[in-house]
Amino acid sequence: MGLNETVTFEPAAPFSATDVAALRDDLASAGFTVDAVDRLWGADAAAALHRGHRAPAERALAANAASASGSATPLATLASLFVLGRPVAADAARRAFPSLSLAGGIRLGLISDPDASGLVRPLLDLRPYSFADSLGGGSWWIASDLGELALGHAIPEDHVLGVGGASLTLSGLMIPERTATVLDLGTGCGIQALHASRFADHVVATDISVRALELTALNAALNGIATIETRLGSLFEPVTGESFERIVSNPPFVITPRVDGVPSYEYRDGGMVGDALVEQVIVGADAHLAPGGFAQMLGNWEYRSDSDAFSRVAAWLDRTGLDAWMIEREVQDPALYAETWIRDGGTRPGTAEFDSLYSAWLDDFAERGVTSVGFGYLLLRRPLDPAAPRLRRFERISTPLGAGLGEHLAATVAAWDWLSSRDDVELAGTRFAVASDVTEERHYWPGDENPAVITLKQGGGFSREVHAGTALAAVVGTCDGELELGVIASAVAHLLEVDGDELLAEVTPSIRDLVLTGFLSAVTN
Repeated sequence: MGLNETVTFEPAAPFSATDVAALRDDLASAGFTVDAVDRLWGADAAAALHRGHRAPAERALAANAASASGSATPLATLASLFVLGRPVAADAARRAFPSLSLAGGIRLGLISDPDASGLVRPLLDLRPYSFADSLGGGSWWIASDLGELALGHAIPEDHVLGVGGASLTLSGLMIPERTATVLDLGTGCGIQALHASRFADHVVATDISVRALELTALNAALNGIATIETRLGSLFEPVTGESFERIVSNPPFVITPRVDGVPSYEYRDGGMVGDALVEQVIVGADAHLAPGGFAQMLGNWEYRSDSDAFSRVAAWLDRTGLDAWMIEREVQDPALYAETWIRDGGTRPGTAEFDSLYSAWLDDFAERGVTSVGFGYLLLRRPLDPAAPRLRRFERISTPLGAGLGEHLAATVAAWDWLSSRDDVELAGTRFAVASDVTEERHYWPGDENPAVITLKQGGGFSREVHAGTALAAVVGTCDGELELGVIASAVAHLLEVDGDELLAEVTPSIRDLVLTGFLSAVTN
């Protein structure tokens, strides 16, 4: 078998629980952790590997083996096989799998039979993964399909993706509150289902790919998680008539031309025109969220010559009874978007295939008048009270993200509920305190006594910055939980020699937004 020949993961159905337990023991015994793997080849080699170059890591492994009289440790063998995607000697693989055995690794579909040269090849990417959430830190092992680097060619259309940047983003946004049921729509390798299991009694993970569901089940079993159920089907078809307290989805939202010759990758392409897949998930969530339930998803949306993306998404939401908060993180022009996703599939620039795909993408965008494509997050909620005011927030945030985003999202929705039930008179009678992560920055023109710019900065959440006028900055700066807002506004108005009622009316909308976004919190004791 040549090094670039495609090999596929074909697990037994069902896989043996005994084999999985043995694999778990061997990975733990070898110390197959994120930190240990990074130490094997060092920070520079790890950075090169992240860029798609494994030569520095391979040189480090070879040097380690030479210093150990040519005998690779089980950790080095596992890293070479499953992180670098390289073949290893059968004897080294046997030493790495003392409990599972070589035969067990073959049964699980992890490795190939030894070839004529006595080498075994990886059939899966299997690597350690570490995380931290509100429950503390943790680690898992995650199996997925071999990537382009290991295969030596473009990935197949049924590729099951491992943990990528989008996966990490969504897991970081997940609201960390205990819940009974979670639906992971389009589970892929199961990473969101695993994260959801930290907070849920039961998780239903769906996908159109049998292969993805097999890997999800393997990952759940390997990490000792028994609360994940897998179901085959498209979008909400596998859960018809059911409702959930939480829905999470990193759906196949990538906008792909619907023409012959353009690969349709299951992990990223939902088979619909333009951004219709995101529309379908939003509208479908309306029928499957329990009262008070949240849906959290990633998505792309199109800007067209005749419509803004926010207005397009707002029109989809108007067909639902859901609260919604849309956060756009990035916008790409059609050419950059096409380049990004063509390269993602493993097709290299400068080839005839790349040029053909590029033209197909640009033709597709031109046909719909697409001027750019946005990427971001959506938080949806079914209100407990259908008559309550609807949350509709659309914003663009490009600042670096702070810590605790899941907690921040939950706090923002709770603040919305609190604010929407209180009028301005009640607000004036409330005491507020500045959040502990908020700082103030002042900039002066040389020689001036008064600041030219006052900026309130948030250290957590979305790391927002708010430019505040003199009156607002003075009011916020006095909010220490001791005095009511109306009293503070009167005192500030006196100092500024302006009317107190007018100043209060001026700052109240900003105070509402600062409470909503976490700069201020109401003091109720």
